[in-house]
Amino acid sequence: MAKITAEMVKALRELSGAGVMECKRALEESDGDVEKAAVLLRERGQAAAAKRAEREANEGQVASYIHPGGRIGVLIEVNCETDFVARTDEFQKLVRNLAVQVAGLRPLYTTIDAIPAGELEAKRAALLDDENTQKKPEALRAQIVDGQLKKWFAEAVLLEQPFRDQDRTVGELVTEAIAKTGENIKVRRFVRFELGE
Repeated sequence: MAKITAEMVKALRELSGAGVMECKRALEESDGDVEKAAVLLRERGQAAAAKRAEREANEGQVASYIHPGGRIGVLIEVNCETDFVARTDEFQKLVRNLAVQVAGLRPLYTTIDAIPAGELEAKRAALLDDENTQKKPEALRAQIVDGQLKKWFAEAVLLEQPFRDQDRTVGELVTEAIAKTGENIKVRRFVRFELGE
């Protein structure tokens, strides 16, 4: 078993944002491998976030973002469980990042569940009727449509979009914030304005 040093714990803590003891336990379980420990902490954070998903989130912040030049503006509501967390720098930074994401990538919905059923079925039917899809073997068409829908979700749904140029989605960013704060966090709604639209 590898010796766990304070430097290793500090490096993992900076990478993950988890507590000192959580980092130490993860390093012990991964035999001192910082990357494996980070993956372990991420998985635990997702599990913790799933447990908190049913808790009420009625506090939070409504924030605005006006892009330089004044041509694009966003109003966004992000909720958490307590006003204490809503006032933290970390939560406010998350809200600002989400508003900038909405301004830049123009999502239409917050989550996949927020897409109206009729619109989702119409999109699925349009993808299935596409001539490129129709040229494929019938047995593969459903898989092709599912793949195309997943690609569309990454464009149209905020929590499914890639966060900036990183290897994580906006949903994963929110999940990490849930793990760090210990509270449920939800993007309730947003509206994006663009001059002339």
